[in-house]
Amino acid sequence: MKKILTVLLAALLCLTLFAACGTPAEPAAPASEAAPASEAAPASEAAPAPEAPAEEPAAEPAEAPADAALPETFVLGLDASFPPMGYLDENNEIVGVDIDLARAVCEKLGMKFEPKPIDWDAKDMELGTDKINCIWNGLTVTDERIENYELSDAYMDNEQVIVVMQDSPIKSKADLAGKIVAAQKDSSGLEALQKDEVFPSIKDGVAKEYANYVDALTDLEIGRCDAIVMDSVVANYYIAENAKPMTILEDKMASEQYAIAFKKGNTALKDAVWNALGELADEGKIAEISQKWFGRDDMIKVK
Repeated sequence: MKKILTVLLAALLCLTLFAACGTPAEPAAPASEAAPASEAAPASEAAPAPEAPAEEPAAEPAEAPADAALPETFVLGLDASFPPMGYLDENNEIVGVDIDLARAVCEKLGMKFEPKPIDWDAKDMELGTDKINCIWNGLTVTDERIENYELSDAYMDNEQVIVVMQDSPIKSKADLAGKIVAAQKDSSGLEALQKDEVFPSIKDGVAKEYANYVDALTDLEIGRCDAIVMDSVVANYYIAENAKPMTILEDKMASEQYAIAFKKGNTALKDAVWNALGELADEGKIAEISQKWFGRDDMIKVK
């Protein structure tokens, strides 16, 4: 009996184990239904790539130094027969008011200085072709020169006067009628004479033109002309320095001013020179030069 019970229990146990083993496992959920640990972010929401560092703006070029426009050598064009502004002395050296002024400016600005004698009626060509850096020689301000040059402010007053010998019968402007009247070529003196009402009445209705005033004054003394229209600054200096028996009439042809002429458009050089003159005035150098040449310290005015 015990055997039979043992066999029955064994058979029941086998059936139970078979049933358990025969139950099919549930299929795995399809991949599409699997719950992802985290959903992929859409491309538009993807974390942006790190931005490239912004480019630094290109460095601006350094400003040119204030003296960048200055020439190494400052060449001054002048009529070397125009005392006391600029002329050849007994040692054949170029000296004068404008020479001293320009030399002082060059020392202040660190430029070499070269005075260059030129033909006065060729001054435009000399300046226009850069053979000289300026015309600095008692140059009168006129409308035409304002148009053609880069002019500095005026630094001296002047007049166009009539010079005759002391024993001349010419005592007034009206007495120039029928007389040989001289002036320098392409000068403001010649222009003043030609614009004056007396001009048509002078001998032949034309002026006798000279390359420079020294030659004209020599001819006046020996009788080759009767009168000269010229700068009062030059006339006064020449007569006093050379003790000439000449006189200046009370009648004047024109009042005017002197300035420095630079090539049209060259404002940098003009401004540098003018500013240097202002500094020299503050230092007393301008008054010193004025005193040296005119016996008074207020003839040159740059302020």
